[in-house]
Amino acid sequence: MSFTGPSVGSGGRTARRVFEFGRTYVVRPKGRHQATVVWLHGLGDNGSSWSQLLETLSLPNIKWICPTAPTQPITVFGGFPSTAWFDVGDLSEDAPDDLEGLDAAAAHVANLLSTEPTDIKLGVGGFSMGAATALYSASCFTQGKYGNGNPYPAKLSAVVGLSGWLPCAKTLANKLQGVDEAARRAASLPILLCHGKGDDVVPYKFGDKSSRTLGSSGFQDVSFKSYNGLGHYTIPEEMDELCGWLTSKLGLEGSSS
Repeated sequence: MSFTGPSVGSGGRTARRVFEFGRTYVVRPKGRHQATVVWLHGLGDNGSSWSQLLETLSLPNIKWICPTAPTQPITVFGGFPSTAWFDVGDLSEDAPDDLEGLDAAAAHVANLLSTEPTDIKLGVGGFSMGAATALYSASCFTQGKYGNGNPYPAKLSAVVGLSGWLPCAKTLANKLQGVDEAARRAASLPILLCHGKGDDVVPYKFGDKSSRTLGSSGFQDVSFKSYNGLGHYTIPEEMDELCGWLTSKLGLEGSSS
């Protein structure tokens, strides 16, 4: 499936980038379908590996949608192509955000959620770059629009970010300020962030700072969990945290089928 960057106006025909998204893997609920969560993989990965892990979790009421990112040139890899939700120059506080890529990824997530039944709660989560895309989706939802100004259509009930960071962090508070609807959405949207203190890919301080930035921008239901010695990967303890949190925040029937 291809998606032309949403920076193109409805009358415009000149797309700067075309994003060819890869295969989407779906894990069907084993119990009554109560929630659908789009889960986004990290840089260089694909939807298959996460779908296999998510299938093992004790969350029978969740349908998981695990898309695969487009293959695109990555600046931090010297232009070498990799599966990625957006381009990354370098992992630093001052690195520019690839807004066009972020908007295209967030729009792909919203599109995947658009066909779900109206009585199903919707969420988005991810690992590393996927977590960054999930948090960017959260900011689009609260503002009611993408970075390019186009309306954001999905209604999110939960957002999860593992070993990630918050894109566009410096401008978030200003964008939400003075917009009543945005403030209300931010205050009521539950967000879970988890980060390993031994992460040598996305430093722990990025997760910690992202959590504090969300809190100071008006997000009132942010949980930040840290793990001593954990590197840039997941562990069962973190997955247990995820299961309990989603069961609670999404009001799921229970943690066993």
